Amino acid sequence: MKICLVGSSGGHLTHLSLLKDLWKDEDRFWVTFDKEDARSLLRDEKRYKCFFPTNRNIKNLIRNTWLAFKVLRKEKPDIIISSGAAVAVPFFYLGKIFRIKTVYIEVFDRIDKPTLTGRLVYPVSDLFIVQWGSMKKVYPKAKDLGGIF
Repeated sequence: MKICLVGSSGGHLTHLSLLKDLWKDEDRFWVTFDKEDARSLLRDEKRYKCFFPTNRNIKNLIRNTWLAFKVLRKEKPDIIISSGAAVAVPFFYLGKIFRIKTVYIEVFDRIDKPTLTGRLVYPVSDLFIVQWGSMKKVYPKAKDLGGIF
């Protein structure tokens, strides 16, 4: 199985790295910001640099959509996994077009309100994971796995 792990640097990237038992033996690549923490954490990993800032930045949304198109077409992953943030959006929507399975993990600190990225990718996620039972009111089709830290 080939996995595409997409996330902003910082907490989102750390969150995905904590899931190492799920992806460590799989063919994989990363899409994240070209920042010091990402370069350090993913030193020996295949990675693609996405454009930032992403929050409400139309220019970088367009650039990241084009990046997603090129990367997904080249790499042909079986699954895309993300815990946010905005860079996940074009990868999830183009992933649906390319018939790639998508898994989104809503961040741990959201107890009763959705993130913007969560709201945007929820309709196209094959599996949407929350970490608090109260979030099932926000995302009724989500799977509550509890805290995954």
